[in-house]
Amino acid sequence: MHGCFTALITPFDAKSNVDEGGLEKLIEFQLAAGVSGILAVGTTGESPTLLWEEHNHVVERVCTLVKGRALSIAGSGSNSTREALKATRHAAEAGADAALVVDPYYNGPSSLEIRREYLAPLAAAVPNLQLIPYIIPGRSGTQLLPEDLAILASEFKNISMVKEATGDLDNMRRTRECCGADFTILSGDDNLLVEMMSDERIGAAGIISVMSNIAPATMQQMTVALAAGDVAAATKLRDAMQPLFNIIGVATSEPTPFGNADVKARNPLPLKTLMNVLGMPSGPCRRPLGKMTKAGLAVVMEAARTVQANNPEIFAPIAEFFDVDVAARLADDSLLDALSY
Repeated sequence: MHGCFTALITPFDAKSNVDEGGLEKLIEFQLAAGVSGILAVGTTGESPTLLWEEHNHVVERVCTLVKGRALSIAGSGSNSTREALKATRHAAEAGADAALVVDPYYNGPSSLEIRREYLAPLAAAVPNLQLIPYIIPGRSGTQLLPEDLAILASEFKNISMVKEATGDLDNMRRTRECCGADFTILSGDDNLLVEMMSDERIGAAGIISVMSNIAPATMQQMTVALAAGDVAAATKLRDAMQPLFNIIGVATSEPTPFGNADVKARNPLPLKTLMNVLGMPSGPCRRPLGKMTKAGLAVVMEAARTVQANNPEIFAPIAEFFDVDVAARLADDSLLDALSY
């Protein structure tokens, strides 16, 4: 696997049900942009709040619509090995090309336990489906270490890649050292893609991206440039995208009767908020995620307006595909009233 894989949002309607038509439109938008593949129901797809029936349905729709046109990845991780086994088997039956398996969150197993009690049983149960361990300690509270990942890669042919979202370049270099030259590392952080693909001691092959929901063509072009060794071209694209990378999570300080309190709007809340403004299928996030604060929304809008002013080509495919006037929507403050507290 190489290139850009979009961690697709799950669009909801006003009643917080899955927006079937919107889901299909978003998939077609991604495919028209030429992405390498689409991830269904990762964190960006709000996997924590989807019922399993909804989860499986979205996986099936993505696999069906993407098949033969790009690669499909199904999120199938859990903090329960039993649940992850069921979801991973379903991913294989649905025709996914790979399953993304996040470290077991909240209950905090050790790296050895993640290897022995979680990933090894999954790999043994679905030997014909590629598994992509997803290392994101900031979300999961635990971490599969490079040494245990290397043991898994030596034991199971269907563990030959990883999604690396530790933000720790030294950990990524250790992964390459332990797992070898043929092992595939995919970036889980949009803002680190250039470093991860251009650093020979990491040698990432691409990215599972958040902001490719909005700018799939640009993110795919960045991976193509890096694969060709054109770091200058990729860096130029990264710099154009940087305002959007900066709003994957938005932190503000908000007044309360007891003094200021820190508020962090985490992915996918800023992303889906901006997609609503741009006129793309999105809808609300599902509770307990809610809305942006007014200060947080102002940060999102400043970033989007900066991109539109300096690099309007990034949003141009949205205007064309969804038949919207992006510039007018970004200037229309009335669209913001329902999007913040």
